[in-house]
Amino acid sequence: MPTTQEKSWRAGRFWWDATTTTRSVVYPLRAVIFDLDALTDIECDGHRVAYNAAFAAHGLDIEWTVGRYRQLLALPDERQRVSAELRKRGISTESDVLTQLLADEIYSTKTVMFDELVHDADLTPRPGLVDLVMDAFGAGVWVAVVANGPRSWAEPLIRQLVGDGLVETVVTNDDVKKPMPDREANQNALWELGISAENALAITGSACGLRSATCAGLATVVITGDGTPDIPAAVAVRSDYCTGESLTIADCQRLHGSWWAAHKRSAA
Repeated sequence: MPTTQEKSWRAGRFWWDATTTTRSVVYPLRAVIFDLDALTDIECDGHRVAYNAAFAAHGLDIEWTVGRYRQLLALPDERQRVSAELRKRGISTESDVLTQLLADEIYSTKTVMFDELVHDADLTPRPGLVDLVMDAFGAGVWVAVVANGPRSWAEPLIRQLVGDGLVETVVTNDDVKKPMPDREANQNALWELGISAENALAITGSACGLRSATCAGLATVVITGDGTPDIPAAVAVRSDYCTGESLTIADCQRLHGSWWAAHKRSAA
């Protein structure tokens, strides 16, 4: 009977390579961690709508289109986006302080309106999302969601988008001291799942989510909703989950494995 060493040799490997071969596959994908923006276009279909209502409440003739709002998303802070719009339209330009105060008031009004609006908003899952979540469930890969908002509206919205019983854990702003883009939300999700970053893939729909995930050490797929720009920090960039070839858990496993293989090589 051939020995283990002989079997390895006949397979085209030397027995002393066995340890190296094993190490190359030590990070199985056990969970996919979505942020809320990866589930639905909550920015354009939620926050943008609330901002337009807030502008009207303050007597301002401003209505953000989807295109304009996407441009403003390049600014990381919501108040900065409002201030930029006010300056562009020549509103309160006599004083930066007054402009900032007005931006703060609009932001506060928008926050209240959004919390009310999101319960009744007709937000829909991104194309192909439900198929991917079902694929993960069938493959025994956990699904988690991190939400940059309170549990009071985040959990009902997640159930609306994904369904009951498919999400293993949800982390919201109620569970963290520092909200995204800090890494704490993703770290909490990993802790609740009982796994390390090496065993998870993040899927995000925002720059804020990308920063949070990468700071937590996660390989990350970005869903843009519009085009596929070059994002070096991402392992892959897609407009949605089904354009071209649908994203499957097998694809997620491949992307996760290739990212960690490259990450290990660069760290060596």
